[in-house]
Amino acid sequence: MIRILGIDPGSRITGFAVIEGDGMKSIHVTHGCIRTKKDNFAERLGEIFTGISEVIGEYQPQEVAIEDVFVAKNASSALKLGQARGAAISAAVHANCPVFEYTPREVKQSVVGKGSAEKEQVQHMVKMILNIKGKLQIDASDALGIALTHAHTRSTKQLLKGGNSW
Repeated sequence: MIRILGIDPGSRITGFAVIEGDGMKSIHVTHGCIRTKKDNFAERLGEIFTGISEVIGEYQPQEVAIEDVFVAKNASSALKLGQARGAAISAAVHANCPVFEYTPREVKQSVVGKGSAEKEQVQHMVKMILNIKGKLQIDASDALGIALTHAHTRSTKQLLKGGNSW
């Protein structure tokens, strides 16, 4: 089993999730959100770095998967998202964790089977796949979807190389 940290970056709310997988089965370990409290943007980036560092320290993932940049509604939003991603990636690299990136479309395709799926569809499938009961914040479900996508992609690549799935 390999432990994977999935990250859905955001400048106000960054979703995170940890799963374990062996290529055939994925097990939910934890999920949550880092909610930045500072007004100053640079300080919010520091909160994201610190929060992801704490998650890595506590759960010891072997690999990190993060949502790749997509074109936001405006340039300012895209830049802020990119900087939030950078803070999260820096925390992972600082902890010597390899980082893998997936587009929102790849995550939707992997989890739902349709690249144009709605966030709520991803949320529903993540709950079903990981047997999560109760309410699940959308940012955390996106992070779980990213982690699941990495687990599936990693397993498929191993199988295509002719080796064991893990």
